Amino acid sequence: MPDHTTASFHFLPGDGEELDRVLALSSSEPVWRLPADRYRAEAAERQYRPEWTWVAEDGDGRLLARALWWGQSDSAQPLALDCLSVVDEVPAAERATLAAALLSAGHQAFRDAGAAAPPLYNLMQLPGGWRADDAYASAVAWRREAAQLAGLTVEVQRLQFEWTPDAGLPDAPERLEFRPEPDDEVFLAAMLRVAEGTLDAHTLESEQSQGAESTARESLAFYLDRPGLREWWRLAYTPDGALAGLAIPSATPYHRNVGYLGVVPELRGRGYVTEILAAITRFHAAAGAERVTATTDLANRPMAAAFERAGYRNTEVRLIFSAPIA
Repeated sequence: MPDHTTASFHFLPGDGEELDRVLALSSSEPVWRLPADRYRAEAAERQYRPEWTWVAEDGDGRLLARALWWGQSDSAQPLALDCLSVVDEVPAAERATLAAALLSAGHQAFRDAGAAAPPLYNLMQLPGGWRADDAYASAVAWRREAAQLAGLTVEVQRLQFEWTPDAGLPDAPERLEFRPEPDDEVFLAAMLRVAEGTLDAHTLESEQSQGAESTARESLAFYLDRPGLREWWRLAYTPDGALAGLAIPSATPYHRNVGYLGVVPELRGRGYVTEILAAITRFHAAAGAERVTATTDLANRPMAAAFERAGYRNTEVRLIFSAPIA
């Protein structure tokens, strides 16, 4: 059995045989692991990098664990931890401690390189009933403990949705008019309005920590930095010219996604969210999108119901672990 008590932690020194060895690490746990060919393809686009690929080794140089962080091609720092694995030979009761030390070593290196906060951990592709499955539950348990020990103490469960053309197009909006708005400050004001009374856990935490306007500006900057184009964005108005909400169709490096949408508080409960989501979905479909993804917090049942009405299906559950907002 490898002796993990003397483990050392370091990032990948480069490609070649060392990378082959790291990508070959496997375990019998059912949670998703990044395929080697996907790592190589995205590494060619600088979405995975040697300095974001960390491993733990015992005193004899045997590989014990790996942590794979991901970012956009132009990211200065990684945005998320995509994959955390420990070999089966490490006892289950000791995996969290080993993994936490590995994450902490990576986090410290990112801070030394200028990161303001550690990247979040995105534990992906859990089935809806994962809690009732002993294998999934135990795999999640030590990863949750490792994340918490490494400072990622805020946990949110999110539902991943997907629309494909075989679901059919949602009905075209009939009551709302969608207008482009090039002024970011006007869009910022609309974001502040639709964020009132939000059920989104990250927005609530951010507003409590740094205020509503700073939170809205952070969201604005986030979507401006996505692969989706700014000219896709729209504000939604009622026939009498009142602001009803906003629609930010967006994209990831992989596919189109819903991005951000919302309805102003005084007009909620009238079905406008259905029309805004339909507008975003139809926009992507008109551009030839074969897949449109979306996420919402488990607690945001109204938004989940809106996705289901629009033909989106729930494809996975994700657990998001992040550091408290300073």
